[in-house]
Amino acid sequence: MKNETKVVAAAASALALSLAGAAAMATTNVASADDAQERCYGIALAGENDCAAGPGTSCQGTSTVDYQGNAWTYVPEGTCESIQTPYGPGSLTEIERG
Repeated sequence: MKNETKVVAAAASALALSLAGAAAMATTNVASADDAQERCYGIALAGENDCAAGPGTSCQGTSTVDYQGNAWTYVPEGTCESIQTPYGPGSLTEIERG
């Protein structure tokens, strides 16, 4: 009987450690998700946008050219308009490129 008790205790300890590790990872992810983000148009490279790449697109990763004016990507809040591209700074609204 004592051997069975030791096996059960070891299994319970391993499970508890696994659950503690998973909880720690979840807490880390939640903290980073709380960071303030904003949509910044005209800064994404082709195929690297988060969304809004225009009619006929399925969204994320669908921009077809670098710095596409109707494609946005998330950036830390307050940084968008300070990001410089060959066409000028990022924008909080869509940019017409012609």
